[in-house]
Amino acid sequence: MNLNGRKFVMVSSTASVVDPDSPTRFEYWEDDEVVWGSYTGDTVTQGRFVGTRDGDQVSITYVHALVAGGKAAGRSISRIEAGEDGLLRLVEEFAFEGDDTPHVSVCAEVA
Repeated sequence: MNLNGRKFVMVSSTASVVDPDSPTRFEYWEDDEVVWGSYTGDTVTQGRFVGTRDGDQVSITYVHALVAGGKAAGRSISRIEAGEDGLLRLVEEFAFEGDDTPHVSVCAEVA
């Protein structure tokens, strides 16, 4: 389940509407269960994250600049799921810093 070099696109989120023509794209790197990466997309101009993986669970802290202006940061815990096609899915529970509203997003690996 190593995430090193894997790329994902967001397919759904309770925090925002996902543009299917320009979804947020994530690139993951991993070494010795430490994960990091970057993302950009429909609502985010530039984002970064860092964290750890323990089995099928990924815990990260993230920060990003918003297309609409300003920034957002927070923490998340993702569950890695393997699809029948061999590609991974990340089911992420997250909250933004300063807002305790729980959110869920789903990201699908792209080949």
